[in-house]
Amino acid sequence: MTTAAESEILTRVGPGTPMGKLMREYWIPGLMSRELEAGGDPVRLMLLGEKLIAFRNGDGSVSVMDHRCPHRCASLFFGRNEGDGIRCAYHGWKFGADGVCTDMPNVPKHLAFAAKVRGKAYRAAERSGIIWVYMGSRAQPPELPCFEAVMLPEEERNLFCVQRECNWLQGLEGDIDTSHFSFLHMGAVTADEADQTNLGVYALKERAPEYHVADTDWGTMYAAHRPADDEQTYWRVSHFLFPFWTIPPDGQFEDHVIARAWAPMDDTHTMFFHVSWKRNTPGLRKLKDGSQIPGASIGNAFLPNTTDWFGRWRLAANASNDYMIDRALQRASSYSGIEGIHLQDQAMTESMGGIVDHTWEHLSVSDLMINRTRRRLLNAARGAAEGLTPPGVDHPQTFQGARGGDFVSKKSIGWLEAYTDQMRKSKNPTGALKIAAE
Repeated sequence: MTTAAESEILTRVGPGTPMGKLMREYWIPGLMSRELEAGGDPVRLMLLGEKLIAFRNGDGSVSVMDHRCPHRCASLFFGRNEGDGIRCAYHGWKFGADGVCTDMPNVPKHLAFAAKVRGKAYRAAERSGIIWVYMGSRAQPPELPCFEAVMLPEEERNLFCVQRECNWLQGLEGDIDTSHFSFLHMGAVTADEADQTNLGVYALKERAPEYHVADTDWGTMYAAHRPADDEQTYWRVSHFLFPFWTIPPDGQFEDHVIARAWAPMDDTHTMFFHVSWKRNTPGLRKLKDGSQIPGASIGNAFLPNTTDWFGRWRLAANASNDYMIDRALQRASSYSGIEGIHLQDQAMTESMGGIVDHTWEHLSVSDLMINRTRRRLLNAARGAAEGLTPPGVDHPQTFQGARGGDFVSKKSIGWLEAYTDQMRKSKNPTGALKIAAE
């Protein structure tokens, strides 16, 4: 059980909170690169409860800073991007990429003190179509993440964002909860109806898997197992990677290069970044006659982006319209009546409320990974509060030992051996994949 005090640590990410302090020591995905144009308009950016602006300078570099002008706190969102900094529209004070004031045009020159005024600015970097922000205390930021999915070249990469109106942990835990696949996404499909060539059919033959869970250098992992044909075992392996990344299992392990970030905007809003290899073999999506399983699509329509703090990457189907649930379809052929795997997950995690009351939960053996990950996060947050180095910050290459997906192995071998064997057999499109040392 997660106590109310533990829930407070896990879910609160603002300045001064234990989890916020932990997350700030990692590079955080803030926007997609294509959201900013050189010399273009500033974009409002909410990260870890802080109201920021992001803009691209004339040379292509990115600036991220507190939206308040250090003069009188007018919002720099309304400022002029002048290519080498941003100028406040209120009194014309200008600030460079590092937040230092460079001009005070409303102050007589002999009384100006521009060099003494500094706004809060954060380091920004770009990789894999993502603008990363470092909000931590180090004078020299750590290396950027280098696990498989974020090393994919642009021509081989899928990348998109979706906003969720719930706490980051609720979204993340959906990715490391394997048993819901057999219900929320596939509950109306029998094993006999499903595509018999896809390994995911075993998740329909046995909907209550057993688990192995373990701590790792990068976070936690589980290996859910079910019986398979010919004296084999069917495995679905997934990972949590600090501070808020997941590698979900919905696809063939051999080529399943994928990662998802559940980056907190604030305590009740999360931006979900999805990065994957275009040549991944998809998970179970079809019936054996070749038609798509009802509700099993991936894509969903977006509302137009707006300029407010929570105006980016919102789905058209949302809580205001009950995620466009089709009750007739639910009664006939879809377990949820909601179209789209991501949307089904979104409906469930948002329905828990902005921050779920964990004291209402009754966790079971199917939640072993959930509980293990919460323990790992709590220990890391408490350690960071005491000044300990967060897991993996100084050794991001250790994250390259993580790969998720499904596969079958001989029944006679253990889960760690089965996982390591699959790592050796896996395609390695980025060259980043490494066999996890056990």
